[in-house]
Amino acid sequence: MAQSSSTPQTSAGGQISRRRFLGSTAVIAGAWAAGAPSLAQAAGPNEKLNIAIIGAGGRGAANTQDVASENIVALCDVSEDNLNAAAQRFPQAKKFTDFRRLFDHANDIDAVVVSTCEHTHAFATLPALQLNKHVYCEKPLTHNVWEARVIREAAAKTKVATQMGIQIHALDNYRRVVELVQAQAIGDVHEVHVWVSRAWGWQATEEEARRHGDIVTLRELPAATDPVPSGLHWDLWLGPAPERPFNNVYVPGPKWYRWWAFGNGTMSDLGSHWNDLPFWALKLRAPLTISAKGPPPHPELAPASMQATYEYGPREGMPAVSLTWYQGVNKPDLWAEGKIPKWDSGVLFVGSKGLLLSDYTRHVLLPEQEFADYVRPDPSIPTSLGHHAEWIHACKTGAPTTCNFEYSGWLTEANHLGNVAYRVGKTLHWDAAALRCPNAPEADQYLRREYRKGWKLA
Repeated sequence: MAQSSSTPQTSAGGQISRRRFLGSTAVIAGAWAAGAPSLAQAAGPNEKLNIAIIGAGGRGAANTQDVASENIVALCDVSEDNLNAAAQRFPQAKKFTDFRRLFDHANDIDAVVVSTCEHTHAFATLPALQLNKHVYCEKPLTHNVWEARVIREAAAKTKVATQMGIQIHALDNYRRVVELVQAQAIGDVHEVHVWVSRAWGWQATEEEARRHGDIVTLRELPAATDPVPSGLHWDLWLGPAPERPFNNVYVPGPKWYRWWAFGNGTMSDLGSHWNDLPFWALKLRAPLTISAKGPPPHPELAPASMQATYEYGPREGMPAVSLTWYQGVNKPDLWAEGKIPKWDSGVLFVGSKGLLLSDYTRHVLLPEQEFADYVRPDPSIPTSLGHHAEWIHACKTGAPTTCNFEYSGWLTEANHLGNVAYRVGKTLHWDAAALRCPNAPEADQYLRREYRKGWKLA
């Protein structure tokens, strides 16, 4: 995905220079470093980090490229093909197929990049935090709500730099939208609508599957056992997930993310990117209630199409707000009625004085004629060094990151709760402190799960 320039330039539009960005974080960095572990203090801005890569293929290969300016000292992947391909570029790096063995060599590494499948994110991230290693983890941060809480609280006990892979957060477009919302350009925001048109997952009908180019119409687990691809360590790939024979419906590529055992479908995946914008702009954390609707839940597959509505109470001078997520064929009424531009995916803030529509790279105030003379606030959120560069800089200096696990932990919890409400089939009243739904004890089975023998998150 697109990244902000790693060397921002001063412009009339208000972007700031790299020197000014670093200066703006100097006071925070100094205060942070005063209590930081020796690891962070030892690495100066011009020294290279020793980074371990956990998950070297697919998204992991892209993340590796973005941190390749540092020392890649360890590579881990359950696919030997992926592992050997990465080792060709970094021949000096130690190779592992089991990330648990990688942590036996913790003294050799300063930081870890986790790009495994969703169901093993927490298992690769938690030991790194416990060993005081900086962590970059792909989205979503964890496989369920309970894991997100474990990771967020573990990160809070350390002084390491953390970052979840919400690359769009680093682009200037989101920053300008946040400034507009918080400057009350459209007044008080009481509702937000977020939609994506991706329709991967459980299709309710064969016709829907054909229309969206997705053949996932299975009614139950596949009975057949396919040959395990050469070099794939299937038992390690399964990790903590329930044991099952290999089948080509799970791998390679994004196939796994449709299955509840390994992922959570579009809600937690793209929700990490799109719900990030209202989460940031409206200072959201834990919702009060969550409701959802869609086709009858499939026991094994996440849905292609569904929607979920979150109700949040007042926060920091902002009024109560509802946020509705739509995926696949589901869309907001204003979109369906043609009252706003029919962007393929978008975030619509509905305010007392107007509307604000955004996607990853553009935004517009609506109705446009009513905002023709609107004077925008001066930019106040600094231009990012780049999503990965920001994390590396934080590892070395103690400067803050924008998608640290405190922020992304709450975002991940909320996204997962949308799926929990969908699977339970009733409005959930969320007690964030107790990590439960008092009105729906049946939701507990989706908030956390038991792990396969030999796997424990502690």
